[in-house]
Amino acid sequence: MAGSVIAVAKDGKHRFSKIEAPEIRILTGLGVEGDAHQGVTVKHRSRVRADPTQPNLRQVHLIHAELFSELKAQGFDIRPADLGENITTKGVDLLALPRGAILKLGDQVELEVTGLRNPCAQIENFRKGLLGAVLVKAANGTLIRKSGIMAVVRSGGTVKPGDAIAVINPPLPHLPLERV
Repeated sequence: MAGSVIAVAKDGKHRFSKIEAPEIRILTGLGVEGDAHQGVTVKHRSRVRADPTQPNLRQVHLIHAELFSELKAQGFDIRPADLGENITTKGVDLLALPRGAILKLGDQVELEVTGLRNPCAQIENFRKGLLGAVLVKAANGTLIRKSGIMAVVRSGGTVKPGDAIAVINPPLPHLPLERV
């Protein structure tokens, strides 16, 4: 599975959407330089309230651009960085990746996939009805979370639109992604 980066974003403040940038610098073991979620320990506000010493499994947030086309068909006009992602991808089925998969972005950056982003009420505040479009129930009753994946940084560097993405799967058995 190969793909590419179509947009990158960051924001030093805890806001729902991020700000697109020409490139972002990814720091090993920390996340996106200058982003509010950068750090060794958890930075997501609700998780900090629960236990500020938790490891940060959400250093980098990735969303597949194919989701934007799906949402457009449902009447939502969503652009890169709108949903708070740091990296918008194309051509990689992010939601189908196993836990522990490595995403190689460009020549330097390696991200280890930790799990699914769990969409929260903020997404509904951003666009009414959007939560129901990105959190759907499958026929068997399980929830399908479509709002991207989270990763930790194994190797840092610069990421920009146009960078190639390669996927390296972990050894079998593959574990499915769960919310983090």
